[in-house]
Amino acid sequence: MGLNVKPLADRVLVEPAAAEEKTAGGIIIPDAAKEKPRKGVVVAVGDGKKDEPLVVKVGDNVLYGQYSGTDLKVDGVDYLIMKESDIYAIVG
Repeated sequence: MGLNVKPLADRVLVEPAAAEEKTAGGIIIPDAAKEKPRKGVVVAVGDGKKDEPLVVKVGDNVLYGQYSGTDLKVDGVDYLIMKESDIYAIVG
């Protein structure tokens, strides 16, 4: 079964990467202290605006602002929906 969400206009749906569970030194980070992830994978895109096609595409790994997007839960999976302009870069 595919994802049943289609972003509109210049919006994209991103599945955030998992938050870090441990520090580089091996210390376990409690849930309350974990930073909100700032990277993820684009899972759906809108059609863009007139004369402004989207640059990102499904499958792109992206970096975005810490407080970007709106939380959305679909079939038990957490996503963020945001404007493409909230995405800073495509990585990797």
